[in-house]
Amino acid sequence: MRAAAELLAKSAGAAVSTRQITQLAGVTAPTLYHHFGDKEGLFDAVVAAGFEEYVAGERDFAPSGQPLVDIRRMWDNHVQFGLKQPELYLVMFGNIRPESRPAIVADAEGLLEEMLNKAAAAGQLSVQPREAARSILAANVGVTLMLIAEPVAERNLELSTMTRDAMIFAVSRDQGPDAAAEDSGKSSVVVAAIALNAALQASHSDQLTSSELKLFLEWLHRISTSSTG
Repeated sequence: MRAAAELLAKSAGAAVSTRQITQLAGVTAPTLYHHFGDKEGLFDAVVAAGFEEYVAGERDFAPSGQPLVDIRRMWDNHVQFGLKQPELYLVMFGNIRPESRPAIVADAEGLLEEMLNKAAAAGQLSVQPREAARSILAANVGVTLMLIAEPVAERNLELSTMTRDAMIFAVSRDQGPDAAAEDSGKSSVVVAAIALNAALQASHSDQLTSSELKLFLEWLHRISTSSTG
């Protein structure tokens, strides 16, 4: 399963053969067939095992009684899961094809939506929980993919924190009246930039680094605040 995950993550969408998997794993083809039926059964098992581990990480804390605080913790768990197991994460969230929405993405959104339903019940959301879950997960995945693509020594986790807080602000009613206009503009800029970078990552190797993206965000924020001011 580890061999299959590694090969899938590095395949860039190309086909992965049974021979490649068995050679890397150091087993024979009949061993693969005995345990998984066929190659597709193995791939399904890789994703299922990854999702089980992901779910365990997302739920491996006692609820604080403050749903938006717990959403922040779920975001951080998501990023750490991706950074600790990049090959598996790329299999789960990085192999997106046009007009083909993986079931795992819907399941991950469902986890977020469970917590966001509690926030909505407490009157803390400005949008529907489902819409909030989709927006937050999109940004969460985009940040994680970008950080995975960078050398470990150059990863800037501050970008994850900034994006997380901006996303939660964007869907939350917990906004001060004086800062609302400025922060709303900032959160929109952050989300747009992360979405842009995630799209670049899906199709190009020369995606923005976290430091470049941060400079880009600051530049866009200056433009947005000057235009609104």
